[in-house]
Amino acid sequence: MPAIRGSKSKKKTRRYVRDLDQVHADLHDEKHLSQFKDTKSIEDLPGLGQHYCTECAKWFESELNLEAHQKKKVHKRKVRQLREEPYSHREAEAGRGLAAPDNGKRTTTVMEVDDTAAAAN
Repeated sequence: MPAIRGSKSKKKTRRYVRDLDQVHADLHDEKHLSQFKDTKSIEDLPGLGQHYCTECAKWFESELNLEAHQKKKVHKRKVRQLREEPYSHREAEAGRGLAAPDNGKRTTTVMEVDDTAAAAN
């Protein structure tokens, strides 16, 4: 059944959380995390923004809710995903075939091999 409001309303924006590369930058750079937190109004956040899970980029009402969240499978899965280094822009381009290929060090050319073989005859 098609959406009544159109295709743009299908996109999940209400429960949007930060991407893995953004969270990875938050974990390794306090400046990056503080810039993100400064964009939010404290009065609008649950628990006045005091209880925040950095790995999942979510705010919670109380410390008890945060501790319960950290014991759940969803949080543990996110922590496991964050252990891996996120893809860089260069790796993404190489995957699409846009980056310069890495063919290794060039040792000899075909013409040099032919010249040495001709000189030996």
